[in-house]
Amino acid sequence: MSEIQPESLTTSDAPEKRTLLGKYELGRLLGHGAFAKVYHARDTRTGHSVAVKAVSKTRVEKDGLNPSVKREISIMQRLRHPHIIRIIEVLATKTKVYFIMDFAKGGELFAKIAKGRFSEDLSRRYFQQLISAIGYCHVRGVFHRDLKLENLLLDENWDLKITDFGLSAVKNSNSNNNPVLRTLCGTPAYVAPEILGKKGYFGDKADVWSCGIILFVLTAGYLPFNDNNLMRLYKMIYKGEFRCPRWMSGELKHLLKRLLDVNPHTRITIEEIINDPWFKKGYKEIHSIFYDDDLMKQVEGGDRNEANSRFLNAFDLISFSPGFNLSGLFTDNKGENCRETFLSTEEAIKIVERAEEVAHEVKSPRVVMERVKGGMGVRMEGIRGYFGLVVEVHRLTEELVMVEVRWREKDVGLGRDYWKEKLRPKMCHLIYQLVRVDNGIV
Repeated sequence: MSEIQPESLTTSDAPEKRTLLGKYELGRLLGHGAFAKVYHARDTRTGHSVAVKAVSKTRVEKDGLNPSVKREISIMQRLRHPHIIRIIEVLATKTKVYFIMDFAKGGELFAKIAKGRFSEDLSRRYFQQLISAIGYCHVRGVFHRDLKLENLLLDENWDLKITDFGLSAVKNSNSNNNPVLRTLCGTPAYVAPEILGKKGYFGDKADVWSCGIILFVLTAGYLPFNDNNLMRLYKMIYKGEFRCPRWMSGELKHLLKRLLDVNPHTRITIEEIINDPWFKKGYKEIHSIFYDDDLMKQVEGGDRNEANSRFLNAFDLISFSPGFNLSGLFTDNKGENCRETFLSTEEAIKIVERAEEVAHEVKSPRVVMERVKGGMGVRMEGIRGYFGLVVEVHRLTEELVMVEVRWREKDVGLGRDYWKEKLRPKMCHLIYQLVRVDNGIV
Protein backbone atom coordinates (compact mmCIF):
# COMPACT_ATOMS: atom_id res chain seq x y z
CA MET A 1 0.00 0.00 0.00
CA SER A 2 1.41 3.39 -0.97
CA GLU A 3 1.21 6.08 1.71
CA ILE A 4 0.23 9.47 0.28
CA GLN A 5 1.70 12.43 2.10
CA PRO A 6 -0.79 15.21 2.95
CA GLU A 7 0.72 17.57 0.40
CA SER A 8 0.31 14.94 -2.34
CA LEU A 9 -3.47 15.02 -2.02
CA THR A 10 -4.35 18.23 -3.81
CA THR A 11 -7.76 19.82 -4.00
CA SER A 12 -8.82 22.51 -6.42
CA ASP A 13 -11.67 24.97 -5.87
CA ALA A 14 -14.11 22.38 -7.25
CA PRO A 15 -14.24 19.35 -4.92
CA GLU A 16 -14.85 16.98 -7.82
CA LYS A 17 -11.43 17.88 -9.23
CA ARG A 18 -9.37 16.43 -6.40
CA THR A 19 -6.28 14.57 -7.56
CA LEU A 20 -4.69 11.66 -5.68
CA LEU A 21 -0.89 11.70 -5.86
CA GLY A 22 -1.16 13.32 -9.27
CA LYS A 23 -2.40 9.96 -10.59
CA TYR A 24 -6.21 9.99 -10.37
CA GLU A 25 -8.53 12.92 -10.92
CA LEU A 26 -11.67 12.32 -8.84
CA GLY A 27 -15.06 12.93 -10.43
CA ARG A 28 -18.67 12.26 -9.49
CA LEU A 29 -19.85 10.21 -6.55
CA LEU A 30 -21.06 6.79 -7.75
CA GLY A 31 -22.38 5.49 -4.45
CA HIS A 32 -21.74 5.22 -0.73
CA GLY A 33 -22.13 2.78 2.13
CA ALA A 34 -21.76 2.78 5.91
CA PHE A 35 -18.05 3.57 5.91
CA ALA A 36 -17.02 4.08 2.27
CA LYS A 37 -17.73 6.22 -0.78
CA VAL A 38 -17.06 5.26 -4.39
CA TYR A 39 -16.08 7.86 -6.99
CA HIS A 40 -15.55 7.83 -10.71
CA ALA A 41 -11.99 8.94 -11.52
CA ARG A 42 -9.67 9.38 -14.47
CA ASP A 43 -6.15 7.99 -14.61
CA THR A 44 -4.15 11.11 -15.52
CA ARG A 45 -1.42 8.97 -17.12
CA THR A 46 -3.60 6.95 -19.49
CA GLY A 47 -6.93 8.79 -19.52
CA HIS A 48 -8.74 5.56 -18.61
CA SER A 49 -11.68 5.56 -16.22
CA VAL A 50 -11.28 3.89 -12.82
CA ALA A 51 -13.37 3.62 -9.66
CA VAL A 52 -11.97 4.91 -6.38
CA LYS A 53 -13.36 3.48 -3.14
CA ALA A 54 -12.53 5.85 -0.28
CA VAL A 55 -12.66 4.26 3.17
CA SER A 56 -12.46 6.31 6.35
CA LYS A 57 -9.66 5.09 8.61
CA THR A 58 -11.32 6.63 11.67
CA ARG A 59 -14.63 4.87 10.99
CA VAL A 60 -12.87 1.59 10.20
CA GLU A 61 -10.86 1.62 13.43
CA LYS A 62 -13.83 2.81 15.51
CA ASP A 63 -16.11 0.02 14.25
CA GLY A 64 -13.39 -2.63 14.36
CA LEU A 65 -13.48 -3.14 10.59
CA ASN A 66 -9.74 -2.94 9.98
CA PRO A 67 -9.36 -6.74 9.44
CA SER A 68 -12.23 -6.61 6.94
CA VAL A 69 -10.53 -3.89 4.89
CA LYS A 70 -7.20 -5.73 4.92
CA ARG A 71 -8.93 -8.95 3.91
CA GLU A 72 -10.69 -7.25 1.01
CA ILE A 73 -7.40 -5.80 -0.26
CA SER A 74 -5.64 -9.15 0.04
CA ILE A 75 -8.39 -11.10 -1.71
CA MET A 76 -9.06 -8.65 -4.55
CA GLN A 77 -5.36 -8.33 -5.37
CA ARG A 78 -5.17 -12.09 -5.92
CA LEU A 79 -8.32 -12.67 -7.97
CA ARG A 80 -8.00 -12.30 -11.75
CA HIS A 81 -11.18 -13.28 -13.56
CA PRO A 82 -13.12 -11.60 -16.40
CA HIS A 83 -16.18 -11.27 -14.15
CA ILE A 84 -14.53 -10.03 -10.95
CA ILE A 85 -13.69 -6.37 -10.35
CA ARG A 86 -9.89 -6.00 -10.35
CA ILE A 87 -8.10 -3.90 -7.75
CA ILE A 88 -5.36 -1.89 -9.45
CA GLU A 89 -3.59 -0.40 -6.45
CA VAL A 90 -4.18 0.86 -2.91
CA LEU A 91 -3.29 4.37 -1.71
CA ALA A 92 -3.65 5.96 1.72
CA THR A 93 -3.57 9.26 3.57
CA LYS A 94 -3.63 9.79 7.33
CA THR A 95 -7.44 9.69 7.28
CA LYS A 96 -8.47 7.51 4.33
CA VAL A 97 -7.64 4.35 2.40
CA TYR A 98 -8.28 4.44 -1.37
CA PHE A 99 -8.97 1.31 -3.44
CA ILE A 100 -8.25 2.00 -7.12
CA MET A 101 -10.41 -0.48 -9.06
CA ASP A 102 -11.81 -1.28 -12.48
CA PHE A 103 -14.63 1.07 -13.45
CA ALA A 104 -17.92 -0.68 -14.22
CA LYS A 105 -19.52 1.73 -16.68
CA GLY A 106 -22.86 -0.10 -16.75
CA GLY A 107 -23.56 0.44 -13.04
CA GLU A 108 -25.35 -1.97 -10.69
CA LEU A 109 -27.28 -4.93 -12.04
CA PHE A 110 -29.84 -4.07 -9.33
CA ALA A 111 -30.71 -0.83 -11.14
CA LYS A 112 -31.43 -2.74 -14.37
CA ILE A 113 -33.66 -5.39 -12.81
CA ALA A 114 -35.57 -2.67 -10.89
CA LYS A 115 -36.99 -1.63 -14.28
CA GLY A 116 -38.43 -5.09 -14.91
CA ARG A 117 -37.54 -8.78 -14.96
CA PHE A 118 -35.16 -10.21 -17.54
CA SER A 119 -35.87 -12.87 -20.13
CA GLU A 120 -34.62 -16.37 -19.34
CA ASP A 121 -31.95 -16.05 -22.01
CA LEU A 122 -30.56 -12.81 -20.56
CA SER A 123 -30.85 -14.17 -17.00
CA ARG A 124 -28.99 -17.30 -18.09
CA ARG A 125 -26.17 -15.22 -19.57
CA TYR A 126 -25.61 -13.32 -16.32
CA PHE A 127 -26.02 -16.44 -14.19
CA GLN A 128 -23.40 -18.26 -16.28
CA GLN A 129 -20.96 -15.40 -15.74
CA LEU A 130 -21.76 -15.35 -12.01
CA ILE A 131 -21.21 -19.09 -11.57
CA SER A 132 -17.97 -18.99 -13.55
CA ALA A 133 -16.57 -16.30 -11.24
CA ILE A 134 -17.84 -17.89 -8.01
CA GLY A 135 -16.51 -21.29 -9.05
CA TYR A 136 -13.13 -19.64 -9.69
CA CYS A 137 -13.21 -18.13 -6.17
CA HIS A 138 -14.18 -21.40 -4.49
CA VAL A 139 -11.36 -23.33 -6.16
CA ARG A 140 -9.00 -20.76 -4.63
CA GLY A 141 -10.59 -21.09 -1.20
CA VAL A 142 -12.41 -17.73 -1.30
CA PHE A 143 -16.06 -17.51 -0.23
CA HIS A 144 -17.82 -14.22 -0.92
CA ARG A 145 -20.64 -14.51 1.69
CA ASP A 146 -22.46 -11.35 0.60
CA LEU A 147 -23.62 -12.06 -2.93
CA LYS A 148 -26.56 -9.85 -3.92
CA LEU A 149 -27.64 -7.78 -6.91
CA GLU A 150 -26.15 -4.62 -5.39
CA ASN A 151 -22.71 -6.28 -5.49
CA LEU A 152 -23.00 -7.22 -9.16
CA LEU A 153 -21.89 -4.53 -11.60
CA LEU A 154 -21.89 -4.24 -15.40
CA ASP A 155 -19.00 -3.12 -17.57
CA GLU A 156 -19.11 -1.21 -20.86
CA ASN A 157 -19.97 -4.46 -22.71
CA TRP A 158 -22.83 -5.16 -20.27
CA ASP A 159 -20.92 -8.11 -18.83
CA LEU A 160 -21.18 -8.93 -15.14
CA LYS A 161 -18.51 -7.98 -12.56
CA ILE A 162 -18.59 -9.13 -8.93
CA THR A 163 -17.41 -6.62 -6.33
CA ASP A 164 -17.25 -6.03 -2.54
CA PHE A 165 -15.26 -8.85 -0.97
CA GLY A 166 -15.25 -7.15 2.45
CA LEU A 167 -17.16 -10.01 4.10
CA SER A 168 -15.31 -12.81 2.33
CA ALA A 169 -13.78 -15.78 4.10
CA VAL A 170 -10.59 -17.53 2.99
CA LYS A 171 -9.81 -21.21 3.45
CA ASN A 172 -6.52 -22.04 5.14
CA SER A 173 -4.09 -22.86 2.32
CA ASN A 174 -2.66 -25.72 4.41
CA SER A 175 -6.03 -27.47 4.65
CA ASN A 176 -7.77 -29.49 1.95
CA ASN A 177 -11.02 -29.57 3.92
CA ASN A 178 -13.95 -27.27 3.36
CA PRO A 179 -13.91 -25.09 6.51
CA VAL A 180 -16.97 -24.75 8.73
CA LEU A 181 -17.69 -21.03 9.15
CA ARG A 182 -19.54 -19.50 12.08
CA THR A 183 -19.56 -15.74 11.48
CA LEU A 184 -23.10 -14.47 10.83
CA CYS A 185 -22.99 -12.22 7.78
CA GLY A 186 -24.79 -11.43 4.56
CA THR A 187 -27.90 -9.51 3.54
CA PRO A 188 -31.16 -10.87 5.11
CA ALA A 189 -33.06 -11.66 1.89
CA TYR A 190 -30.03 -13.48 0.42
CA VAL A 191 -28.77 -15.33 3.50
CA ALA A 192 -28.74 -19.15 3.51
CA PRO A 193 -30.91 -20.99 6.07
CA GLU A 194 -27.97 -22.83 7.66
CA ILE A 195 -26.41 -19.48 8.59
CA LEU A 196 -29.56 -18.66 10.53
CA GLY A 197 -29.23 -21.97 12.38
CA LYS A 198 -26.01 -20.73 14.04
CA LYS A 199 -24.50 -24.23 13.96
CA GLY A 200 -21.80 -23.48 11.42
CA TYR A 201 -21.96 -23.52 7.63
CA PHE A 202 -19.88 -24.05 4.51
CA GLY A 203 -18.98 -20.90 2.58
CA ASP A 204 -19.38 -22.49 -0.86
CA LYS A 205 -22.85 -23.83 -0.03
CA ALA A 206 -23.95 -20.44 1.31
CA ASP A 207 -22.71 -18.72 -1.87
CA VAL A 208 -24.67 -21.18 -4.05
CA TRP A 209 -27.85 -20.33 -2.11
CA SER A 210 -27.27 -16.60 -2.71
CA CYS A 211 -26.70 -17.31 -6.41
CA GLY A 212 -30.10 -19.03 -6.41
CA ILE A 213 -31.74 -15.93 -4.93
CA ILE A 214 -30.09 -13.78 -7.60
CA LEU A 215 -31.27 -16.07 -10.41
CA PHE A 216 -34.82 -16.02 -9.04
CA VAL A 217 -34.88 -12.21 -8.93
CA LEU A 218 -33.47 -11.91 -12.46
CA THR A 219 -36.19 -14.10 -13.94
CA ALA A 220 -39.12 -13.27 -11.61
CA GLY A 221 -38.48 -9.58 -10.92
CA TYR A 222 -38.95 -9.97 -7.17
CA LEU A 223 -37.39 -11.79 -4.18
CA PRO A 224 -38.44 -15.38 -3.40
CA PHE A 225 -38.39 -14.61 0.34
CA ASN A 226 -39.60 -11.16 1.34
CA ASP A 227 -41.29 -9.74 4.44
CA ASN A 228 -40.96 -6.43 6.29
CA ASN A 229 -40.84 -8.37 9.55
CA LEU A 230 -37.34 -9.81 9.89
CA MET A 231 -38.38 -12.76 12.05
CA ARG A 232 -41.11 -13.79 9.60
CA LEU A 233 -38.60 -13.44 6.75
CA TYR A 234 -36.12 -15.71 8.53
CA LYS A 235 -38.84 -18.31 9.15
CA MET A 236 -39.71 -18.31 5.44
CA ILE A 237 -36.04 -18.78 4.51
CA TYR A 238 -35.51 -21.48 7.13
CA LYS A 239 -38.48 -23.46 5.78
CA GLY A 240 -37.62 -22.75 2.14
CA GLU A 241 -41.11 -21.50 1.37
CA PHE A 242 -41.22 -19.94 -2.10
CA ARG A 243 -43.20 -20.23 -5.34
CA CYS A 244 -41.97 -19.92 -8.88
CA PRO A 245 -44.12 -17.74 -11.18
CA ARG A 246 -46.06 -19.48 -13.93
CA TRP A 247 -43.99 -17.94 -16.75
CA MET A 248 -40.82 -19.79 -15.72
CA SER A 249 -39.85 -22.84 -17.76
CA GLY A 250 -39.89 -26.27 -16.13
CA GLU A 251 -36.11 -26.61 -16.42
CA LEU A 252 -35.54 -23.30 -14.65
CA LYS A 253 -37.97 -24.18 -11.85
CA HIS A 254 -36.13 -27.46 -11.31
CA LEU A 255 -32.77 -25.68 -11.11
CA LEU A 256 -34.11 -23.07 -8.67
CA LYS A 257 -35.47 -25.78 -6.37
CA ARG A 258 -32.02 -27.36 -6.25
CA LEU A 259 -30.29 -24.00 -5.70
CA LEU A 260 -32.70 -23.06 -2.90
CA ASP A 261 -32.59 -26.42 -1.16
CA VAL A 262 -32.64 -25.72 2.59
CA ASN A 263 -30.41 -28.76 3.19
CA PRO A 264 -26.84 -27.66 2.33
CA HIS A 265 -25.73 -31.31 1.98
CA THR A 266 -28.17 -31.99 -0.87
CA ARG A 267 -28.02 -28.50 -2.38
CA ILE A 268 -26.64 -28.43 -5.92
CA THR A 269 -22.89 -27.89 -6.32
CA ILE A 270 -21.05 -25.64 -8.79
CA GLU A 271 -20.07 -28.68 -10.88
CA GLU A 272 -23.67 -29.86 -11.00
CA ILE A 273 -24.89 -26.37 -11.93
CA ILE A 274 -22.54 -26.31 -14.91
CA ASN A 275 -23.96 -29.63 -16.10
CA ASP A 276 -27.60 -28.60 -15.59
CA PRO A 277 -29.66 -28.65 -18.85
CA TRP A 278 -31.04 -25.11 -18.36
CA PHE A 279 -27.63 -23.67 -17.48
CA LYS A 280 -25.74 -25.41 -20.32
CA LYS A 281 -27.70 -23.76 -23.16
CA GLY A 282 -25.24 -21.59 -25.08
CA TYR A 283 -22.64 -21.90 -22.32
CA LYS A 284 -19.01 -21.31 -23.25
CA GLU A 285 -16.26 -21.97 -20.75
CA ILE A 286 -15.00 -18.65 -19.40
CA HIS A 287 -11.23 -18.70 -19.03
CA SER A 288 -9.51 -17.07 -16.10
CA ILE A 289 -5.91 -15.96 -15.70
CA PHE A 290 -3.52 -17.87 -13.47
CA TYR A 291 -2.33 -15.43 -10.84
CA ASP A 292 0.90 -15.86 -8.96
CA ASP A 293 2.41 -12.92 -7.04
CA ASP A 294 6.01 -13.37 -8.15
CA LEU A 295 5.20 -14.43 -11.69
CA MET A 296 2.72 -11.66 -12.40
CA LYS A 297 5.24 -9.07 -11.29
CA GLN A 298 7.65 -10.57 -13.81
CA VAL A 299 5.20 -11.05 -16.66
CA GLU A 300 3.20 -7.83 -16.30
CA GLY A 301 6.00 -5.55 -15.15
CA GLY A 302 7.78 -3.65 -17.91
CA ASP A 303 11.26 -4.16 -16.52
CA ARG A 304 10.92 -7.91 -16.43
CA ASN A 305 9.78 -8.10 -20.03
CA GLU A 306 13.09 -6.56 -21.01
CA ALA A 307 14.87 -9.18 -18.91
CA ASN A 308 13.65 -11.88 -21.28
CA SER A 309 15.59 -10.30 -24.13
CA ARG A 310 18.89 -9.94 -22.27
CA PHE A 311 21.25 -12.33 -20.47
CA LEU A 312 20.48 -13.22 -16.86
CA ASN A 313 22.87 -11.51 -14.50
CA ALA A 314 24.24 -12.80 -11.19
CA PHE A 315 21.33 -11.38 -9.21
CA ASP A 316 18.86 -13.13 -11.54
CA LEU A 317 20.63 -16.45 -11.06
CA ILE A 318 20.60 -16.08 -7.27
CA SER A 319 16.85 -15.58 -7.41
CA PHE A 320 16.49 -19.10 -8.88
CA SER A 321 18.23 -20.67 -5.88
CA PRO A 322 15.86 -21.73 -3.08
CA GLY A 323 18.45 -20.78 -0.49
CA PHE A 324 18.31 -17.14 -1.57
CA ASN A 325 14.61 -16.84 -2.28
CA LEU A 326 13.50 -13.78 -0.32
CA SER A 327 9.91 -13.75 -1.53
CA GLY A 328 8.76 -15.15 1.82
CA LEU A 329 9.64 -11.83 3.43
CA PHE A 330 7.05 -10.04 1.32
CA THR A 331 4.14 -12.49 1.16
CA ASP A 332 2.07 -14.68 3.47
CA ASN A 333 1.87 -17.45 0.84
CA LYS A 334 5.03 -19.26 1.84
CA GLY A 335 5.67 -22.37 -0.20
CA GLU A 336 2.66 -21.78 -2.39
CA ASN A 337 4.56 -22.11 -5.68
CA CYS A 338 6.79 -24.96 -6.88
CA ARG A 339 9.03 -25.05 -9.91
CA GLU A 340 11.36 -27.11 -12.04
CA THR A 341 14.23 -25.49 -13.89
CA PHE A 342 16.38 -26.83 -16.73
CA LEU A 343 18.91 -25.58 -19.27
CA SER A 344 18.46 -25.88 -23.02
CA THR A 345 20.45 -25.05 -26.12
CA GLU A 346 17.31 -24.41 -28.17
CA GLU A 347 16.15 -20.91 -29.07
CA ALA A 348 13.70 -19.42 -26.57
CA ILE A 349 10.91 -18.94 -29.08
CA LYS A 350 11.19 -22.56 -30.23
CA ILE A 351 10.77 -23.82 -26.67
CA VAL A 352 7.68 -21.69 -26.18
CA GLU A 353 6.21 -22.83 -29.47
CA ARG A 354 7.00 -26.47 -28.64
CA ALA A 355 5.24 -26.15 -25.28
CA GLU A 356 2.15 -24.86 -27.09
CA GLU A 357 2.32 -27.65 -29.70
CA VAL A 358 2.65 -30.37 -27.07
CA ALA A 359 -0.28 -28.97 -25.07
CA HIS A 360 -2.40 -29.21 -28.21
CA GLU A 361 -1.09 -32.73 -28.96
CA VAL A 362 -2.12 -34.16 -25.58
CA LYS A 363 -5.60 -32.72 -26.22
CA SER A 364 -6.45 -32.24 -22.58
CA PRO A 365 -9.97 -30.76 -22.26
CA ARG A 366 -8.94 -29.11 -19.00
CA VAL A 367 -6.34 -26.72 -20.38
CA VAL A 368 -6.43 -23.31 -22.00
CA MET A 369 -3.29 -21.37 -22.88
CA GLU A 370 -2.08 -17.82 -23.10
CA ARG A 371 1.23 -16.27 -24.17
CA VAL A 372 2.95 -14.15 -21.53
CA LYS A 373 3.87 -10.62 -22.51
CA GLY A 374 7.10 -10.51 -24.50
CA GLY A 375 6.44 -13.93 -26.05
CA MET A 376 9.08 -15.76 -23.99
CA GLY A 377 6.68 -17.94 -22.07
CA VAL A 378 3.30 -19.62 -22.06
CA ARG A 379 0.75 -19.73 -19.25
CA MET A 380 -1.64 -22.70 -19.01
CA GLU A 381 -4.78 -22.65 -16.88
CA GLY A 382 -6.98 -25.61 -16.11
CA ILE A 383 -10.67 -25.19 -16.84
CA ARG A 384 -12.33 -23.32 -13.96
CA GLY A 385 -8.88 -22.70 -12.48
CA TYR A 386 -8.22 -26.19 -11.09
CA PHE A 387 -4.51 -25.77 -11.69
CA GLY A 388 -2.05 -23.31 -13.16
CA LEU A 389 1.19 -23.98 -14.98
CA VAL A 390 3.71 -21.53 -16.43
CA VAL A 391 6.64 -22.25 -18.76
CA GLU A 392 8.98 -19.26 -18.99
CA VAL A 393 12.31 -18.94 -20.83
CA HIS A 394 15.29 -16.72 -19.87
CA ARG A 395 18.45 -16.15 -21.93
CA LEU A 396 21.52 -17.30 -19.96
CA THR A 397 24.39 -17.13 -22.48
CA GLU A 398 24.74 -17.06 -26.24
CA GLU A 399 24.36 -20.86 -26.27
CA LEU A 400 22.08 -21.53 -23.29
CA VAL A 401 18.63 -20.57 -22.06
CA MET A 402 17.11 -21.33 -18.68
CA VAL A 403 13.56 -22.73 -18.74
CA GLU A 404 11.47 -22.40 -15.58
CA VAL A 405 8.24 -24.36 -15.07
CA ARG A 406 6.03 -23.17 -12.19
CA TRP A 407 2.93 -24.58 -10.58
CA ARG A 408 1.02 -24.01 -7.35
CA GLU A 409 1.83 -26.26 -4.42
CA LYS A 410 -1.86 -26.61 -3.49
CA ASP A 411 -2.44 -28.04 -6.99
CA VAL A 412 0.62 -30.28 -6.77
CA GLY A 413 -1.34 -33.34 -7.92
CA LEU A 414 -2.62 -31.48 -10.99
CA GLY A 415 -0.13 -28.85 -12.14
CA ARG A 416 2.94 -30.99 -11.43
CA ASP A 417 1.38 -34.15 -12.86
CA TYR A 418 0.29 -32.34 -16.01
CA TRP A 419 3.88 -31.18 -16.52
CA LYS A 420 5.67 -34.40 -15.57
CA GLU A 421 3.28 -36.92 -17.13
CA LYS A 422 2.07 -35.10 -20.24
CA LEU A 423 4.31 -32.20 -21.26
CA ARG A 424 7.83 -33.04 -20.08
CA PRO A 425 8.03 -36.51 -21.74
CA LYS A 426 7.36 -34.87 -25.10
CA MET A 427 9.87 -32.07 -24.46
CA CYS A 428 12.72 -34.11 -22.94
CA HIS A 429 14.84 -33.71 -26.09
CA LEU A 430 14.99 -29.96 -25.36
CA ILE A 431 16.52 -30.48 -21.90
CA TYR A 432 20.30 -30.01 -21.79
CA GLN A 433 20.67 -30.24 -18.00
CA LEU A 434 18.27 -30.20 -15.03
CA VAL A 435 19.04 -27.43 -12.55
CA ARG A 436 16.22 -27.69 -10.05
CA VAL A 437 13.36 -30.10 -9.45
CA ASP A 438 10.49 -29.00 -7.18
CA ASN A 439 12.14 -27.55 -4.08
CA GLY A 440 15.56 -29.18 -4.38
CA ILE A 441 18.76 -28.90 -6.41
CA VAL A 442 19.75 -31.75 -8.73
